[in-house]
Amino acid sequence: MIRQLAPVVRTINVQVPPERAFEVFTQKLGEWWPLHLHGVFDDAAQTAIVEPRVGGRVYEVSRSGDESTWAEVTAYDPPRRLGLSWHPNPAATVATDVEITFEPDGDGTRVRLTHTGWERLGDIAAEARESYNEGWVPTLAAFADFTTDGSA
Repeated sequence: MIRQLAPVVRTINVQVPPERAFEVFTQKLGEWWPLHLHGVFDDAAQTAIVEPRVGGRVYEVSRSGDESTWAEVTAYDPPRRLGLSWHPNPAATVATDVEITFEPDGDGTRVRLTHTGWERLGDIAAEARESYNEGWVPTLAAFADFTTDGSA
């Protein structure tokens, strides 16, 4: 039995209201996500898309039009919360859970990402958790940069 692993929790602040932060995170994913670092198609990646509804997909599209599903949307509550059943590896047989919340914080928004469900990954759980613990840092930094530098 795999022991329970602590969730990965990452928090950032962006200087836009929650409505705008949620919109950028979901509707402009392909513009800010660092596909060169965290994409299935590597240099052939073109964009990433969130289908804005429970049951929708989060998927990457290559320059040749191939698609690779990263997740299914389990919660879509604009501008407060996005939940995902996360499995970006095309060979994945199980998923972890990612929840992103958007809370007002002064003139901006506190964005909190919580990634759980590591135990489902069996023998690779601890390694996967550590990889995501590090990997979410540049990903959320890219979101914050895109959101606050006027690109959004």
